[in-house]
Amino acid sequence: MSMSMIKAETCKSIDKGPVIPTTPLVIFLEKVQEAALQTYGHKGFDAKLFVDMSLRENLSETVEAFNKLPRTVNGSVSKSDLDGFIGSYLSSPDKDLVYVEPMDFVAVPEGFLPKVKNSEVRAWALEVHSLWKNLSRKVADHVLEKPELYTLLPLKNPVIIPGSRFKEVYYWDSYWVIRGLLAGKMYETAKGIVTNLVSLIDQFGYVLNGARAYYSNRSQPPVLAAMIVDIFNQTGDLDLVRRSLPALLKENHFWNSGIHKVTIQDAQGSNHSLSRYYAMWNKPRPESSTIDSKTASVIPNICEKRELYRELASAAESGWDFSSRWMSNGSDLTTTSTTSILPVDLNAFLLKMELGIAFLANLVGESSTASHFTEAAQNRQKAINCIFWNAEMGQWLDYWLTNSDTSEDIYKWEDLHQNKKSFASNFVPLWTENSCSDNNITTQKVVQSLMSSGLLQPAGIAMTLSNTGQQWDFPNGWPPLQHIIIEGLLRSGLEEARTLAKDIAIRWLRTNYVTYKKTGAMYEKYDVTKCGAYGGGGEYMSQTGFGWSNGVVLALLEEFGWPEDLKIDC
Repeated sequence: MSMSMIKAETCKSIDKGPVIPTTPLVIFLEKVQEAALQTYGHKGFDAKLFVDMSLRENLSETVEAFNKLPRTVNGSVSKSDLDGFIGSYLSSPDKDLVYVEPMDFVAVPEGFLPKVKNSEVRAWALEVHSLWKNLSRKVADHVLEKPELYTLLPLKNPVIIPGSRFKEVYYWDSYWVIRGLLAGKMYETAKGIVTNLVSLIDQFGYVLNGARAYYSNRSQPPVLAAMIVDIFNQTGDLDLVRRSLPALLKENHFWNSGIHKVTIQDAQGSNHSLSRYYAMWNKPRPESSTIDSKTASVIPNICEKRELYRELASAAESGWDFSSRWMSNGSDLTTTSTTSILPVDLNAFLLKMELGIAFLANLVGESSTASHFTEAAQNRQKAINCIFWNAEMGQWLDYWLTNSDTSEDIYKWEDLHQNKKSFASNFVPLWTENSCSDNNITTQKVVQSLMSSGLLQPAGIAMTLSNTGQQWDFPNGWPPLQHIIIEGLLRSGLEEARTLAKDIAIRWLRTNYVTYKKTGAMYEKYDVTKCGAYGGGGEYMSQTGFGWSNGVVLALLEEFGWPEDLKIDC
């Protein structure tokens, strides 16, 4: 047996999870990415660009040409040789998704944001609405004809991309894109996005993180059912419901089986099933291969490196890449332990999915499916409240799994394993119906906890209280969490919660407006410590565009409007 085979065998005791292999094209483009970093250096280098490139010739010819490039003693390629190779054999990703005018875009939709009375805010809202035209794309014909030359997946319907370096469709981003499209009556574009995501489930069994071949071994927060419920509520399209339901059942199975499923026994001895993020991958993420390799370079043991790669990919599956929330030592990315955490938000999303499936199944007369998922939702609600709720803090808390509290694959709940830190994700259960139906959990307690948590800042809600330099940490606020918490507070029906929701919405809308006026762009994240500042940190520059930011602004303006006499400046 070779040394590499022995290592693979011994690693199984540490890294037990499955691996879904990536494609030969992705593996090759990672080599190009590595060579490019050596040749061009770190300044202005974006690892993702190289795995988004496509081939001009077939893969074997391209690999042969690449392998023939002259190398220096340290294995690097000269700039002129690498420039020549890329120019001759690879194409920029910009040509693979081409601009397409959305079929249902109207510059001033009928009945658009009727509660917005301020002319300045209305003009801005119409500009934000017009950005859908800039972000609308369809997969080019040459990709559909020869998909083997591209890492871009050949989706059939037009897409709305986030913007900037994110030139493909992303899973959970799409929910807030759709909320913005619905505010602008762009129903057909919204349905097309859902149909694309359903096609990914048909092909892979789950919605991929994004529409690239290198994302095939992880998903993202599961919000597809919520998209379909929201579209149905505005359009009454039962055909979309019928076509999507089988895919939703498949997706639900993905999150509730195998490595994603965890059984945990509560303090009273009752067993509960909950879910966790768990990527099916234990190598560097291809889109950040050179970055992950550098992160893991301080770890000498190959097995422990693989374990870290899986944890990093699992954090990417959570959408929170990266955050001290996933680290045992908040200042050290190599202590990322995503698969050892039962996350509050994922299970709240799955509860929303189960309630959504029950609602949709009822609509099309599938009563047994509806009753099955109503029961599943009740069980998950009970599990969320038993395992995550902390009465002292008035929050739902992530739960850390440890080997010491497990027997026969059943974990035993212990209070000390709840993560007692305040994260924005601790409040996501507000977004699902009946989260405060338990007698011990009152919306008032949750509202007071949010207000005293330190997360509420002058320009919105911070993700965490730890300033680590990671992008899902302080001082950044991200659009989806603002919207989830605001909408959750609204749905509670409590006057105090509604007042807080409106206050957060005003702070968030102001910072988006002022930043837009200063820079001419919508950003993916904002620095919530001050009005009019976009966010930073993480492994790439802050991006503009921006799909979910636009969607959240339009959804909040639809809900709250903006009175004529309320100033929008900071």
